[in-house]
Amino acid sequence: MEKTVFINRCAKVVKGGRRFSFSALLVIGDKNGRVGFGFGKANEVSEAIRKASDRGRKSLQAVALQHGTIPHEVTGTHGGGCVFLKPASPGTGIIAGGAVRAACEAVGIKDVLAKSMGSSNHANVLKATLAAFAQLRRREDIFRARGITLKPAAAAAN
Repeated sequence: MEKTVFINRCAKVVKGGRRFSFSALLVIGDKNGRVGFGFGKANEVSEAIRKASDRGRKSLQAVALQHGTIPHEVTGTHGGGCVFLKPASPGTGIIAGGAVRAACEAVGIKDVLAKSMGSSNHANVLKATLAAFAQLRRREDIFRARGITLKPAAAAAN
């Protein structure tokens, strides 16, 4: 799944007039716990999107999800961008805007509360969101790292 976050038009003034070039920021995900982003620049929009898509496919990273949401609260920063993500109960939906919403949809999160603070630069907000995703850990993974064994679900219910 690809979602276009932002397309920027840049103008260079030359003797005959203006020459336009474009940059595209994309989020790529499989809606099943993997997400990445790509940034491409070219003289045409379609070429910029293609370049961004190719770069995004190479930068996929795994994200720990739990029942359609995230396992715990997390804050990610990059540059001036700061993103706060909080798990939400089923049926809440994605309460986020712009780059954060696109990243959450691409990774497969269905319920989350988010707040973007600081910079509103699309690239920094997106990178801060991916930094927050990288900090997520499941309970089982933390216990395994500490050497704690969990009781099986059937035995815990009895």
